[in-house]
Amino acid sequence: MAELTQLPVLFLHDQVALPGMTMPIELDDQARAAVEAAGSDKKLLVAPRFGERYPTHGAIATIEQIGRLPSGEPAAVLRAETRAKIGHGVTGPGAALWVEVEEVEAIEPTAKAQELATEYKRLLTAVLERRNAWQIIDHVGSIEDPSQLADLAGWASYLSAEKRADLLEQPDPEKRLEWLVQWTGDYLAEQEVSDKIAGDVREGMEKSQREFLLRQQLEAIRKELGESEPDGSQDYRSRVEEAELPEAVREAALREVGKLERASDQSPEGGWIRTWLDTVLEMPWSTRTEDASDVSAARAVLDADHHGLDDVKDRIVEYLAVRARRAERGLEIVGGRGSGAVLALAGPPGVGKTSLGESVARSLNRKFVRVALGGVRDEAEIRGHRRTYVGALPGRIVRAIKEAGSMNPVVLLDEIDKVGSDFRGDPAAALLEVLDPAQNHTFRDHYLELDLDLSDVVFIATANSIETIPPALLDRMELVSIDGYTEDDKVAIATDHLLPRQLERAALTDDDVTIAPEAIRELAGNYTREAGVRQLERLLGKVARKVATKLASSDETSTPIEVTTDNLTDFLGRPRFTPESPERTAVPGVATGLAVTGMGGDVLFIEATSTPNIEEQSGHGTRLTLTGQLGDVMKESAQIALSYLRSHGAANGIDAAALGSSIHLHVPAGAVPKDGPSAGVTMVTALASLASGHAVRSDVGMTGEVTLNGRVLPIGGVKQKLLAAQRAGLKTVFIPKRNEPDLDDVPSDVLAELDVRPVSDVAEILADALESAKSTSETTVTAA
Repeated sequence: MAELTQLPVLFLHDQVALPGMTMPIELDDQARAAVEAAGSDKKLLVAPRFGERYPTHGAIATIEQIGRLPSGEPAAVLRAETRAKIGHGVTGPGAALWVEVEEVEAIEPTAKAQELATEYKRLLTAVLERRNAWQIIDHVGSIEDPSQLADLAGWASYLSAEKRADLLEQPDPEKRLEWLVQWTGDYLAEQEVSDKIAGDVREGMEKSQREFLLRQQLEAIRKELGESEPDGSQDYRSRVEEAELPEAVREAALREVGKLERASDQSPEGGWIRTWLDTVLEMPWSTRTEDASDVSAARAVLDADHHGLDDVKDRIVEYLAVRARRAERGLEIVGGRGSGAVLALAGPPGVGKTSLGESVARSLNRKFVRVALGGVRDEAEIRGHRRTYVGALPGRIVRAIKEAGSMNPVVLLDEIDKVGSDFRGDPAAALLEVLDPAQNHTFRDHYLELDLDLSDVVFIATANSIETIPPALLDRMELVSIDGYTEDDKVAIATDHLLPRQLERAALTDDDVTIAPEAIRELAGNYTREAGVRQLERLLGKVARKVATKLASSDETSTPIEVTTDNLTDFLGRPRFTPESPERTAVPGVATGLAVTGMGGDVLFIEATSTPNIEEQSGHGTRLTLTGQLGDVMKESAQIALSYLRSHGAANGIDAAALGSSIHLHVPAGAVPKDGPSAGVTMVTALASLASGHAVRSDVGMTGEVTLNGRVLPIGGVKQKLLAAQRAGLKTVFIPKRNEPDLDDVPSDVLAELDVRPVSDVAEILADALESAKSTSETTVTAA
């Protein structure tokens, strides 16, 4: 019987130390206590522990070295030497747990153990060869002792800790080697199965690649035979190679075709690539229409479609003339900076901005496409979405080019002033590159990710108000203002365009109805009050429907039915608008101004009145009340007008003290917001009329900004304001002296009807606009 020895014990959790193993142990509290208790002979017992169960066997180990791990933690290196059986616990020095141990005597290996050792060496070598552990193979080959060879299994990662504990408890090397041969053989069998599965998978992949190549060859054979593909799939590579694409586009498309050929059928990327390739192949990369070279014929087309609008027609004719000269001299540029145009048509509704785009395309012999921008708030609507998004599409510009089927169409950007912006970006900012002639030859859509040449496209943008267009965007376009039509223009447009169209819609001919020119003039003058002709066309349509109803309701109705000024009320009722300036300005304190709104020019009445109140005795000064939903600039104009009269009224024969201590200034149509400085002279005139008691002449209108010294500063929208004055029946209009050059844009028939007087000082207006005292009293008596 072996001698009993008392040793401190160190439990290893989920680890097993077999004789011959050398292993580092991190020194926690328990390990440190066991190492310190080992004493001078540096012997301790190392035993595995699984859960709450205490082991029956361990290994007597020697402490080889105490130091630190690379991480800095304290550690000790232990070398297991012999097996030992654990007895009862005993007491010993230090904080370590002490036990009695009995060293297990080694059993001499038998001949069978030698045979098992040889077999185990073969199996272990096969395992190590899989891991390319050649140095360990050499070490295994040098071991002759079967017991030492079996104890090498302590390093076998493919054995569980429980199996290694069984090896520790078994002293017979023959038995241990039987187990190891069985376990290692099972492990090798599992590895062979795994290798076979991996080989099958690899072979399957190679088979798929081989099938792909064969399928490509089959498609080529079918193509040569002229047979259609049975599954309806498309050969994108051949389509790309046959398409007339620019070189850069072709290279990008072929790269995507390569990705598609390598992608599996289940990959979502295949769908994205197919959609992208379809979009690229549908783009008209090499298709261009040839511009009309006859400038006179193009002008005739524009004149036939639209009345007036000479500025736009001149610009298009200029564009054609330059293109023709460049073609004659061989200066045409393809694929670079072209000679496209970017026009902005600004004006009130109904003047023909949108329909003008189609006429321009027809005169240029180009394709036409319309892009509605009203309410667009997403920047991706212009530049497109990244194609990795679900449902990604190219932007509206690319879609417009694809829809037109040409790389040089006329693109109408409708309602560009109504583009919004929010957290999804600013579409107006995305249009900066599109509408810049110096940049749009390399426009890049987020979806296509290809340079698109837009330099030969004619862009026409429409807007009702240029104030809402960002300045940077407006600067990239040629602004052409369309200020509205005169009454004669409206009659001509209605006779040549609107009436024939409405008669056709109502299935009427000239044999069914005749509308006298005087009746059309009555419609334009007293039934509508607009800058354009949209409402006029609606009324003509209403007349046509009334006539059609009358013809259908009675067989005895004589034809043609004549519509004149006498029976116009039978079809449309009484006129909606009548001149009101004489009535509104019949009393002192009312003046007629001129303004520009989103609907065009309009007259603006300013009323002033004064009332004495208690503040007059309290010395608080004059109180000015402003109503009519006025903006800050217009409120400041009222303050300036009052200050001017108080300081300069005497020089103009006006007693400013007669205004009283409480003045109320009102601009009717209070539901409509109003702002701007151009009503300054009108406010001065209204207050001067109130102070002097002289009414303002009913046929007088005025516009202009006023300063504290009475200077009249220039304003905008002169043409629209003069057109509104003519519609309202005014005869004399005062405008700023510095706006006199703007009269060149006003139609001659309007200037013939109006007495336009440029002034530089508001005193000139006061001298001519106020009635004399006698005429005012007569007007008051008449009104009474």
